[in-house]
Amino acid sequence: QVRLMEYGGGSVQAGGSLRLSCAASESTWGSYWMGWFRLAPGKEREGVAGIIPDGSNTFFADSVKGRFTISSDRTDNTLYLQMRDLNAEDTAMYYCAAQPHVPVTSVLRSHNYRNWGQGTQVTVSS
Repeated sequence: QVRLMEYGGGSVQAGGSLRLSCAASESTWGSYWMGWFRLAPGKEREGVAGIIPDGSNTFFADSVKGRFTISSDRTDNTLYLQMRDLNAEDTAMYYCAAQPHVPVTSVLRSHNYRNWGQGTQVTVSS
């Protein structure tokens, strides 16, 4: 079972950028569907971005499309989430998740994933 650890969160002003990283305990390239999710106080967990095992296709929530990029580095078993033009609505705890197989029609549905990191906090101030 793959272990995941996120880092890179922090506080940033609106309009700023952050890059989150998710280090995996084993190679996920070609083996795991990966995703980034976030949970804000009083809201449901939201799927933000997803990537298929070979990195050739990505998925994004409408709320972050055009601002966030997901990528996977096969050389160091790390998943990234590049976030730009951040706003207060992006404030949340961000989690990465991995699963050997996820239906392509529901990559951003959290119930499809069984392997989760502990999260990293992102706070955007206006």
